[in-house]
Amino acid sequence: MLRRLYDWTMALSARKAASTWLAVIAFVESSIFLVPADVLFLPMALARPQRAWRYALIATVASVLGGIAGWWIGYYAFDAIAKPILEFYGKLDTFEELRSGITFEMVVLFLVTSGLAHLPPIKVVTILAGAAHVNIWLFIGSAIVARGARFYLLAWLLRRHGEGIRHFIEHRLGLITAIGAGVLLVGYVGYKFLTH
Repeated sequence: MLRRLYDWTMALSARKAASTWLAVIAFVESSIFLVPADVLFLPMALARPQRAWRYALIATVASVLGGIAGWWIGYYAFDAIAKPILEFYGKLDTFEELRSGITFEMVVLFLVTSGLAHLPPIKVVTILAGAAHVNIWLFIGSAIVARGARFYLLAWLLRRHGEGIRHFIEHRLGLITAIGAGVLLVGYVGYKFLTH
């Protein structure tokens, strides 16, 4: 099923309405969808590098709006909507563990690590922020910075290095950013341990 979703999303990049589909995918990725917007963003930015910044803006705005929808689901409709979504993706137990000790700082950290390496998935972070009643304005500001940094960094890499960077992004950037995200998490845990 995941492979079919991936292939379907990739096929959207060749359509005339690709920008609209990018916005739709970025929006739903931040609240309920499994496949990241990068799958659509990368081939679009490679096919038209002169539009990479525009695509980054579309993806950022749609992703933040989707994040607000995820926050709303977590805040107002956790049992009715969020719980079944998390159960479907097998993330409910992880979510409940995170929810018990979440702070605003952790939400920001998760937004950054999710933006870098999809760890944890962005939909989990947005729903978690709402369920933990994180201030919506602080959440929006953090989401703009974290999601914007991801898409604008990808746009910059693709404009600067073109097709040659695509293989690296698709196969190795995830590993490198996962290591970076892991270092951030360990640093945060170490800081909390030392200050308590």
